[in-house]
Amino acid sequence: MKHRIVVLGAGYAGVYVAGNLARRLSPEDTEITVVNAVPHFVQRMRLPQVAAGQEVEAPELADVFAGTGIRLRLGRVTAVDPGRQVVAVADADALAGTVAATATDGDGHAELGYDTLVYALGSHVADHGVPGVAGHAFDVTGRPSALRLRERLDRLDMPGEGGNVVVVGDGPTGIETATEIAESRPGLSVTLIARGELGARLSIGARAHLRRACDRLGVTVLEHTSVAAVEAARVLCADGTALASGATVWAAGFAVTPIAAVAGLEVTGNGRIVVDGTMRSVSHPNVYAIGDSVHAIGDNGRPLPMSCASAGHTGRQAIEAIVGRLTGRTVAATELTHTYNLVSLGRRDGILQTFDAEGRAKPHHNGGRVSAHLKAGVLTMALWATRHPTYALPRRRHRLAAEFTGVAQPSYRSGSAPVNGPGAGPGLT
Repeated sequence: MKHRIVVLGAGYAGVYVAGNLARRLSPEDTEITVVNAVPHFVQRMRLPQVAAGQEVEAPELADVFAGTGIRLRLGRVTAVDPGRQVVAVADADALAGTVAATATDGDGHAELGYDTLVYALGSHVADHGVPGVAGHAFDVTGRPSALRLRERLDRLDMPGEGGNVVVVGDGPTGIETATEIAESRPGLSVTLIARGELGARLSIGARAHLRRACDRLGVTVLEHTSVAAVEAARVLCADGTALASGATVWAAGFAVTPIAAVAGLEVTGNGRIVVDGTMRSVSHPNVYAIGDSVHAIGDNGRPLPMSCASAGHTGRQAIEAIVGRLTGRTVAATELTHTYNLVSLGRRDGILQTFDAEGRAKPHHNGGRVSAHLKAGVLTMALWATRHPTYALPRRRHRLAAEFTGVAQPSYRSGSAPVNGPGAGPGLT
């Protein structure tokens, strides 16, 4: 029987891990299935552009995985049962030719069995308990929500109308959303609310560059301001100020779904899965977590932030761990660092901010067109890699160790130490 690897989520991290596992593991021994709620790949880092009215590609996942051997199952993950090693999926109609073994009830629900699970369900907007956010605010954490925001902005931006847009949160997502809207829709008045100093995690020079960019684009910045409530047509601040708002965009933090916590996996207080240094769950050794879903400790001893760069690092480590353990090889250690942020300020400006080993902003930064082009290049490369998840398949892919297949395999090549079997510890070797 083939070893069943199930990847939950087809964002940047999920597609990357699934593709690399397909590249490196023999299809004679493994069956890789990706579960995703929507049929297309979402370029999440470009959703502020989508909201602003720009056209951004959303490749069909069926095309992305065509010819790779990776199975795609469309459906929303509703639960994980690590005791039975199954995932519950709602509305899980398999695409033609990608049927995986499931038990289905009459209501469109199914159970998908796994031997190794990769949890990459990402994150969604966190309202932090602020009244009105769920009912009145927009966000850019998903393509449907970004498109809803675009529709609202289209109405506000009608000739002769004008309108006020309030963006709450001055992290990279809030900054990019405010500047993209202001640049693409100069007829709108955009206000950016920062809980502390604008761009507080950036260096002094980068903060000054950001402030100049906001001034150039006409973005009004309110610093040291907390939001008490969001209403249909205004934002109420904690100091009593009321801001008229035709569209309020909430970018004040992210949260994960409670699925992992409900499943009994060890999680942090905010629901992120606690893992060892190889992205393996400390409570359930056949579950790996990557991307925004994971609470991973970086090389500096601090948790990695939710970011695309962190998703790449945690994904690479999970790949090495899964391949190493399943094939009886040494688990290679990969870098777990947060070294830079690339923040777009519209299409013609940006900031590259680097960080030291302790996560502090370095004094120097790069700003302007070069940084904007660099960010665009990174996103283009990420899309290309997603479109070609198994690029340059090796001539020989690794067979699994006998304990994972029940069938004796050929001896390992010279220099590959067969370690990390089922009884091995969770750490690096």
